[in-house]
Amino acid sequence: MGKVVDRMNLIDDPEFNAALRDPSQIRKIKDYVKQQLGMVGRPSEISDSESDRQTRDRVITRLISAVSIRNVPNTLVLRIEVETENAKKSAEIADIIAELYVLDQLEVKFEATEQATNWLTERVSDLQAELEQRESELAEFSSSTDLVSADALEFQEVQLKDIRDRIVNSEENIRSLEQRYENLSTATSPEEIVTLSGDPQLRRLLPQVESDEEAAAAFEERVEFVLSRTQTDILRSRQQLEALIGSQADMSDQLASQSQDLIRLQQLTRETEATRALYEYFLTRLKETAAQHGIQEADSRILSQSVVPGAPATPRKSLILAVAISLGFLVGSSLVLLNEALKKGFRTARDLEAFTGYSVLGQIPQIPVRGRRHTLTYLNEKPSSEAAEAIRNLRTSVLLSNVDNPPKIIISTSAVPGEGKTTNILALANNLSGLGKKVLLIEGDIRRRTFNQYFDSSPSGGLVSVIAGHKTLNEVLHHDDAFGADVLLGEKTSTNAADLFASERFKQFLKTVRQEYDVVLIDTPPVLVVPDARIIAQQADAVLFTVRWDSTSQQQVEESLRIFHNSKQRITGLILSQINPKRMKAYGYGGKYGAYAGYGSKYYVN
Repeated sequence: MGKVVDRMNLIDDPEFNAALRDPSQIRKIKDYVKQQLGMVGRPSEISDSESDRQTRDRVITRLISAVSIRNVPNTLVLRIEVETENAKKSAEIADIIAELYVLDQLEVKFEATEQATNWLTERVSDLQAELEQRESELAEFSSSTDLVSADALEFQEVQLKDIRDRIVNSEENIRSLEQRYENLSTATSPEEIVTLSGDPQLRRLLPQVESDEEAAAAFEERVEFVLSRTQTDILRSRQQLEALIGSQADMSDQLASQSQDLIRLQQLTRETEATRALYEYFLTRLKETAAQHGIQEADSRILSQSVVPGAPATPRKSLILAVAISLGFLVGSSLVLLNEALKKGFRTARDLEAFTGYSVLGQIPQIPVRGRRHTLTYLNEKPSSEAAEAIRNLRTSVLLSNVDNPPKIIISTSAVPGEGKTTNILALANNLSGLGKKVLLIEGDIRRRTFNQYFDSSPSGGLVSVIAGHKTLNEVLHHDDAFGADVLLGEKTSTNAADLFASERFKQFLKTVRQEYDVVLIDTPPVLVVPDARIIAQQADAVLFTVRWDSTSQQQVEESLRIFHNSKQRITGLILSQINPKRMKAYGYGGKYGAYAGYGSKYYVN
C-alpha cells in the first residue's frame, strides 16, 4: 500500500490526506472548545523527516480503510474493491494494487534467489578451500608415514600371535628342561638316572655298571655329558625366549604405530570425501539457482482490469431508508411494549372498575387552560366543551347514586396530591349552582389551602374561625356571582387539622350547614398523606375518589381503598380525571371508547 501511495502521489490528495482539507464547522467548534478548556496540548517538536513519515503512514492507513480485498469462495481468485469519491480514481487504485501485488511477488522471488545465489557462491568457495586443505593434509600424511594395508596389518597380527604362542612353548620347554636337569642332578641310582634321561647309551651301559668298573666309569662320564647337554639346551632355550620376547615387543610397537596411522589415514580420507560430496552438492545447487534466476514467474496473475462503476456504490439510500424504517419500527414497537409493560396507571374506566370494584361516576378531560384561576372561567364561557359536559355527567351520576335519598354532604379526595380532586369539586359545585341549588363549597384541605388560587379575593377568616365561634358563617363566606356557590375557605391554625375535624364543633357545624344548603361539597386532603379525609367522611353522604388518568399507580389506589375499608367506610364512586384525549387515541381507545370517541367532536365546542 505504501508503494501505491508513492506511485499515485496520494499524499497530495485531500481525500487521503486530511491535513489538506479545510476543517469542517463541527471540527472548528470541537477545536475551539478544547482550546477553551485547555485540552489542547503543546505540539511536540519533530523533524521534517519524521513528520513526512507520519503523514505517509496516515495516508496509507486511510488507503487501507478504503480498500476491500476478499477471496471468491471455493476459488483462488482475489477480488479487489476500492471505494473513493471518484470512480476513475477507484478503478486506477484497484489496477495498481493488482499490478504491484504481482510485481511484489516477482521482486520477492528475485531477491530470494539472489540472496540464495550469493550465499551458495560464498559457501562453495569456502567448501572448495576446505576440500583443497583436506586433500593436502591427506597427501602429506600419506607421504610422511610408512603405511601398510589393512590386510598386511592383519597378517602382522597373525605373526604376533604366533610369536606369543612360541614364547609360551619356549617357556614350557625351559621349565621342562630345568625340571629334568634338577631330577638328573638329584637322582641316586643308575636305574633312576636312565629312566629320567631316556638316553639309549646309558640304558645300554646300565647292566654292566655293577660288574664292570670301566662300564661304570663310562656310565658316569655319560651322565655328566647328559647333564651338560641338558644345561646347554636350557641356555639355548632361554636365549631363544629372549629373542622371541624382543621380537614380540618390536612387532607390537610397530603394529600399534601402524594401526594409529591407519586410523588417522581413514579419518582424513572420510573427511576429505565428505567435504568433496558437500562441495559437489552445493556446486550443483549453485548452478541450478543461477539457471533459475532469469526465469522467475509470479504466483499470481491479473484476470481482469477494474471496472469503473456507473453509479455510486455508497451511500445506498434505499437500503439506508429501509433499514431506518425497520429500525424505527422496531424501536417504536419496543418503546410501546416497554411503556405498556411499565404502565402503572389506569387508562379506561373499565380497567379502573375491574381493579377496584367501584363504579366510575365521571371521566374528566384535561381543561385546556394555564393556571387554576382560569379553570372556572373556561367552564363558564364554554358550557358545551368536553370538560363541561364531563362535569355534567359527573353531577348526574352523583345525584343518581342514591335516587331516594340524594347525597347532601359530598367530599372529594384522592390518593396523593395533584390528582385533580380540587378542580373536580369546584367544577361540580359550579355546575350544581347552575341548577338553582344552594351550594356550599368548603376547603377541607386547610394544610395546603389552594382555593385562593381559583378566586381573586377572599375574606379574612375562614373555616377555623367559624368552628371556633370567632365569626359567623356569613361573615367569612366568599360569594362570586360567576361561580354561583358559597365558598368557605380554609384558614391557618395551630390546631392539628385531624383533631379539628374530629371535634364536636365541626360535627355540629356540618349539621347546621346541612339544614341551610341543598348540597355541601368538601375538598379534603389526600388519603395516603393525612387522615383528614377519613374523619370527614364519617359525616358525609358521598365520597368521591379521584384517580389521575395514566398516572396514579395501582398500588396507590389499592392502599387508599384499603385504608377506607379498614375504617369500615366505602367509596361512593371514582372519578377518572385529567384524561388526555390525544394520548387516549394514540393508545387505541379514542376511536371506540365512551365520550372520547371520534364522533364526540360533533357535540363539543372547545
